[in-house]
Order: sequence, then structure tokens, then C-alpha cells
Amino acid sequence: MVYYSKTAQNDLINIFWGLLTWDKHPLEYNHVSSYLDDIRDVCNNLDHLSYHSKVKLLLHKQFGDNVYTYRRNKNTTWYIIYDFDESNNTVYVKHIMPNHTSSE
Repeated sequence: MVYYSKTAQNDLINIFWGLLTWDKHPLEYNHVSSYLDDIRDVCNNLDHLSYHSKVKLLLHKQFGDNVYTYRRNKNTTWYIIYDFDESNNTVYVKHIMPNHTSSE
């Protein structure tokens, strides 16, 4: 089962509006909806992973113990930061952030 924190829910809303109103290249509503659905699909399948990567970046460590790296395209990678409870196979998505705001 996958649950979303309030922060992660707000992240999805902010991603949606950010893409829809992006100054450099605003996307059409259907494209933005599809883009967001893809991110949600990735999140909703985290509980099916056989391996859960530990966070490495200091910025990510303040949000959760695990990170999934979703490479959307050559310019954008999304970091889905979450906690995993192995005892009941539950994922708690804590934060979703792009590579543009993560320092490596």
C-alpha cells in the first residue's frame, strides 16, 4: 500500500500548476495531466519494488529514508523520497522534488 504525506500531496499540486503555467514552455492541460499521472503511477508502484534505495543527499535525508529516482527526460529527474515499512509492505511518500532543486 502507498500513502502520501500532506507535503507530497502539495508537491503534486505544485507540479501540476508549475507545468501548466511554466514561463519557459507552458504545457497543455492534457499533457500536464498525463505527466502527473505518470509520476503518480511511479509512486503507486513503489511498494512492488524488490529493492529500496537509501537516500544519499543531505537535502533528501531530512524528508525520508528511501529515494526513488524517476528520470522523466534528459533534463528532468524526479526524486521521490519515502519511508518503507517492510513489516507490512507499506510506502509513505514524503516528498517529490525535481533535480533542479536538489544539489548532488
